[in-house]
Amino acid sequence: MRVIVTGGAGFIGANLCGALAAHPAIDTVVAFDDLSTGRRENLHGVNAELVVGTILDPEALATVCAGAHAIVHLAAIGSVPRSVADPLPTHFANATGTVNVLQAAREATTGGAQVVVAGSSSVYGANPALPKHEDLATRPLSPYAASKLATEAYALAWAASYQLPVMSFRFFNVFGPLQPADHAYAAVVPRFVAAALAGQPLTVHGDGTQSRDFTYVGTVAGVITDAVVRRVTSLEPVNLAFGTRHTLLQVIELLEQQLGRTLDVQFEPTRAGDIAHSQAAHHRLDALFPGVVPVSLADGLRATVQWMAGRV
Repeated sequence: MRVIVTGGAGFIGANLCGALAAHPAIDTVVAFDDLSTGRRENLHGVNAELVVGTILDPEALATVCAGAHAIVHLAAIGSVPRSVADPLPTHFANATGTVNVLQAAREATTGGAQVVVAGSSSVYGANPALPKHEDLATRPLSPYAASKLATEAYALAWAASYQLPVMSFRFFNVFGPLQPADHAYAAVVPRFVAAALAGQPLTVHGDGTQSRDFTYVGTVAGVITDAVVRRVTSLEPVNLAFGTRHTLLQVIELLEQQLGRTLDVQFEPTRAGDIAHSQAAHHRLDALFPGVVPVSLADGLRATVQWMAGRV
């Protein structure tokens, strides 16, 4: 079994490449990444080949995907604030790039390669209902959210139009080792951990009561690996989260407990495009992947702190 991971040198991608490469049913893992945010060092010690290229190059995609059994499509520009500041690159990478991947999958092998795509909980946007189930109306609040809605819509349309085997997951605030904290659009967990380890104030946009369904990257990698090995498909999007909900203030409290000290917090205005609350309904996920036991937020934070502390 040959598996291609677009964005394979990124945070989720490299963790996934490690999980895929460790599975006895999978012979070859290829990380396809333009290294704009991914890093070669993320794949150190992982039995995966790195091919440098962009999903905006159809010829390069066709070459790397030839003969693939499955393509896990993670490559994206993944920041809400960045998409608000500069929307067009996000559109081209996340929407046009997905179409290129789907076309490469059609041509990869007879009947087409299975495609697992990374959607986002951000597609629920302004819809206030909790928990977020997949049949809710989508109300994107940012260009990033709209581009992720396009990602899953294109994937499901290719499944309907061309019988391409597709699985479209909606990720919810994935965190864990390898997640970068050293750029302007870093996610909240690595920003908090990096600031705490450096003895700097933790910046909270809003009052900290906004809540998220944080999902540990190891759990995500395990579910996707299972989807590839068992060739699990769905004609509907599937939340990849487990119905937990923690506020940012609760995340800070857990970090304080693990570090054994009080952390300074600096509050700033809410950012455009941010949603107030997010929590996944997981009935559809449970039906397709029974028996998955997710890593808890506390244990995932502990692993993240240990990894980041080892890099200081």
